[in-house]
Amino acid sequence: MSKILEVRNLTKYYGSVLGIENVTLDLKKGEVFGFIGPNGAGKSTTIRSILNLINKTSGEVLINGKKFDRDNIDLKKIIGYLPSEINLYGDLTVKEMLDFHEEFYSNNINKRRKELVKRLNIDERKKVEDLSLGNLKKLAIVLAFMHEPKLLILDEPTSGLDPIIQQEFYKLLNEEKKKGTTIFYSTHILSEISKICDRVGIIKEGKLLKIEPVKELMNKSLSYVTVTSKDCDKIIEELNTEISSYDDNTIKFNNIKDPNNLIKILAKFNIDKLYIEQASLEDIFLHYYE
Repeated sequence: MSKILEVRNLTKYYGSVLGIENVTLDLKKGEVFGFIGPNGAGKSTTIRSILNLINKTSGEVLINGKKFDRDNIDLKKIIGYLPSEINLYGDLTVKEMLDFHEEFYSNNINKRRKELVKRLNIDERKKVEDLSLGNLKKLAIVLAFMHEPKLLILDEPTSGLDPIIQQEFYKLLNEEKKKGTTIFYSTHILSEISKICDRVGIIKEGKLLKIEPVKELMNKSLSYVTVTSKDCDKIIEELNTEISSYDDNTIKFNNIKDPNNLIKILAKFNIDKLYIEQASLEDIFLHYYE
């Protein structure tokens, strides 16, 4: 599968303060790539640096194999961007804002615009400055999607949306994926990643810790184990791992061993009870943030 976006050693300092450092990643055509981390981890800085909305300190960005800079209009035409904070012309009506955006494109995107406006239940008569946060976000979604971009870059896209519109938004994303649109999906809401993403990158304090398929991340051997046995002392010695609690012949610990190896170790002893609970995506994520 060919690459649509390549980011190489992207670094941004705000004076002496680190924003991001040596972020390197690729997006394959047609995939949904999740970019996760808590607020302040460097997600928005990465996106703004990729899009040349802020000046990067070093590194390069390629789109369809071509270097992407501020003046490359042709590449900008294939990108749809939904920022985390929406700032539009407040004195325009929604219709005027959409008309203005439509004029940037030579192809006819009016049909797609009308479809999205109807689907998201947007009132075009209202002034932008009078919109609630949720309605402002819906307008921004239309602006990002209406020209049918090949690459969608979404920064905290569901913030401010009510649950019904969120579900409609997920449907829209899945339709885009089926069409072959590539989606860069930045969020701190981990449940969204498991719903829609193929791969995920975890960022912490401006540095990309890991990139992995979501299925593999979910299948990581991190689990919570509870063992009740009269041989607890021997088990602890054999496991050689940190025990979270030990009480009444019952031990609890976080397991990162392969399940088969764990069972082989425990099989040496008399076990009264054994309970293994698979870690959630949230637990795995927090494991990387310890």
